[in-house]
Amino acid sequence: MANKNLNAAKEAKKDEFYTQLADIENELKHYRQHFRGKTILCNCDDPYESNFFKYFANNFNAFGLKKLIATCYDGSPVQGNELMIDFGDFTDEPKKIPYKVEIKEVTDVNGDGRIDLSDVRHLIQNDKNVLSILKGNGDFRSQECIELLKEADIVVTNPPFSLFREYVAQLIKFEKKFLIIGNMNAIHYKEIFPLIKENKVWTGYKPFGGGMNMIQTPKDFDPTKTKSFKINERGQIIKNIMGCIWFTNLDISKRHEHLILYKKYSPDEYPHYDNYNAIDVDEICNIPKDYDGIMGVPDTFLGQYNPDDFELIGLGSGNLAKLIGVQRNYRGRTDLAFSINGIHKCPYSRILIRKKK
Repeated sequence: MANKNLNAAKEAKKDEFYTQLADIENELKHYRQHFRGKTILCNCDDPYESNFFKYFANNFNAFGLKKLIATCYDGSPVQGNELMIDFGDFTDEPKKIPYKVEIKEVTDVNGDGRIDLSDVRHLIQNDKNVLSILKGNGDFRSQECIELLKEADIVVTNPPFSLFREYVAQLIKFEKKFLIIGNMNAIHYKEIFPLIKENKVWTGYKPFGGGMNMIQTPKDFDPTKTKSFKINERGQIIKNIMGCIWFTNLDISKRHEHLILYKKYSPDEYPHYDNYNAIDVDEICNIPKDYDGIMGVPDTFLGQYNPDDFELIGLGSGNLAKLIGVQRNYRGRTDLAFSINGIHKCPYSRILIRKKK
């Protein structure tokens, strides 16, 4: 178990990326009604660099937050310290220690009529109850951090992708509301898809395509292995991480929008799978309005999924496909196959759905 935890920690370090403030603002503007009077926990976030922490600290009063808590794992590996936090006697190298920040109020110290980083910095440097060193290493699985999780109402962060299954499992175990970033491939995890099917987790506002431009930790950056990147005005490395989407269990208006369907079903246009009783739909806009059977649709359907209109039957590939009766195809794999003019084809990935009557 010790080696397993150590390896997991190493993997978490490898995929440590920091979310840009613009991406946070673009998504979280849709959730403001959920934050009032709540304790927000950012438990993968060093206030040295975390834009999640900065976003909530700057909007603490505007959102009417009860408390903001941020914790980091063994300090921040990212260069730079925009908050200019003075750790005093804590350590000569503050980036090598795990710590937490707890904010209960933020005042407009400079009197400019708004809350900004200078007000947050003043609070951290002058209130000794705000900043403290954690006893452990800051791992979200430690008992110390679990106690903070119990206190929180909503968790908002970008957890390590390599620990995504375990991270979500913890949130579900403690029945927490959350808004987190993950890779869209997580949809196919046997631990995640059942939660989506049972309407315990769904995707956020950001469209599936395009990924996110994230700040990469310099120690992990190798320009010889990176096809595209840029350096911002602070000298930080910005790299596009493909497949990043938001996962949440906070209710949003997008989740209740109805798809406008205009296509009519035709057996010539919609091929039938060889190894499962369903038709293939290549694009969301082509879902037939008059077909009541099971359909295989692209993963991007979840970005427009309304549980009042559709039922999720299951996945069309992998171990979860076996559970709903998908048979092995001509290649010996458990994923959907269909024939066109006698030629077998396999869609890249399909989610099986059915319209609700």
